[in-house]
Amino acid sequence: MPVSIDTVYQRVLALANKEQRGYITPQEYNLLANQAQLLIFDEYFYEIDKRLEDHGNSSEYSDMLDITSEKLSPFLNANVDMAAVNGATMTLPTTPVLHKLGTVFYNDGTKSIEVERIDANQAELMQQTALYAPAQERPVYVRRSETTLQFFPTTATPVYSIATVNCNFIARPIQAVWGYTVVNSQALYDATLSTDFELHASEETELVYKVLELAGVILNKPGLVQIATNEETALIAKKQ
Repeated sequence: MPVSIDTVYQRVLALANKEQRGYITPQEYNLLANQAQLLIFDEYFYEIDKRLEDHGNSSEYSDMLDITSEKLSPFLNANVDMAAVNGATMTLPTTPVLHKLGTVFYNDGTKSIEVERIDANQAELMQQTALYAPAQERPVYVRRSETTLQFFPTTATPVYSIATVNCNFIARPIQAVWGYTVVNSQALYDATLSTDFELHASEETELVYKVLELAGVILNKPGLVQIATNEETALIAKKQ
């Protein structure tokens, strides 16, 4: 169940008004809301890395690694075809928007082979060494840009194509939008123009505090930043 974009906004406004820290416009809120969503989303990867050594909590519902993995699971995409292939150059999928690339595969007709990622310097050295040179049985790739990969060896049988090359990746959360219509000079929430947060329902409180903290910086209200920071620190302490 996603987090309501409107619920978070109303809680943010209530807290800001309670402390008389200023009004946050819908335009400001939409910008801050998406920044907050990405900050929380990126924390998942650090949380997983931190919790790997602690995995194995005997409680069914309190293993932090499992909890974080569950939050990430809606964003996992497996065996997605490339958007385009031109020779040995691959264009990564564009829908949904890729956030972190996972494993890349080449299917030789009988099995899927994991393609190892290397840097450009390694690619040059590998091609100069016969024993170390990339082969169809052990292909490699260099990420040339945010959207393109280059495979080595540069030819294969069957040829590189959207039918033989795919990847796993984590998608970026969609843009959250608090949509509204103006009535009597007032912005009124319009669900038909809105998009909720994609984050797990348990992140509602974290989103409120993150938006408040960012709003305090934008509005130059140190007190609002402090309030949000204190609340967020208390929330994080409960998760330790």
